[in-house]
Amino acid sequence: MSEDGLALGEDGVRRCVWGDAPPIYRAYHDTEWGLPVEDDVRLFEKLSLEGFQAGLSWLTILRKREDFRRVFAGFAFERVARFGERDVARLLGDASIVRHRGKIEAVINNARCALALREEEGSLAAFVWRFEPAQDAAPADLAALRARSQSHESIALARELRRRGWRFVGPTTVYAFMQAMGLVNDHLAGCAAHATVERARARFARPA
Repeated sequence: MSEDGLALGEDGVRRCVWGDAPPIYRAYHDTEWGLPVEDDVRLFEKLSLEGFQAGLSWLTILRKREDFRRVFAGFAFERVARFGERDVARLLGDASIVRHRGKIEAVINNARCALALREEEGSLAAFVWRFEPAQDAAPADLAALRARSQSHESIALARELRRRGWRFVGPTTVYAFMQAMGLVNDHLAGCAAHATVERARARFARPA
């Protein structure tokens, strides 16, 4: 790894080193990670997949993402909330995903919590984006990112989700969610995607 945490791809693009390879990671880094999201289904999906990642690598989960989408009804939480024991057994028998009973049951539980939250708050997006932190004026450097696995805002959001009955939503999991969904821009200084994300965040209408 370079001292600044960046890699220069053969396409001439400078990226955060984690996002340079393999190709599935490069596409995720360049076209998804950090861009602001307001779609409730995508937000629920990411919270669910971050829960599955606990103890594993994101690359493992990313490679299985389409299978997760298939077995969890596209993460439409209205449908997932109706899953029962037969669905849990079905999921535990599907080798294409991570077969962990606690995490599977957490997604179903959280789908029901998401329905309740939407009823109370209007949307999952409106609720989540209330926890957007003030953005630093300067992009992060490698040392700052290595030292940052959670934030005051991710601690607060995780606490509030757990108070509402959600599972597998600790502060570190929630911070990774915030990074991916654009609530913060943690592309490194010098990464080509940093400016792209900044422009997208500037145009983004925060859900209310």
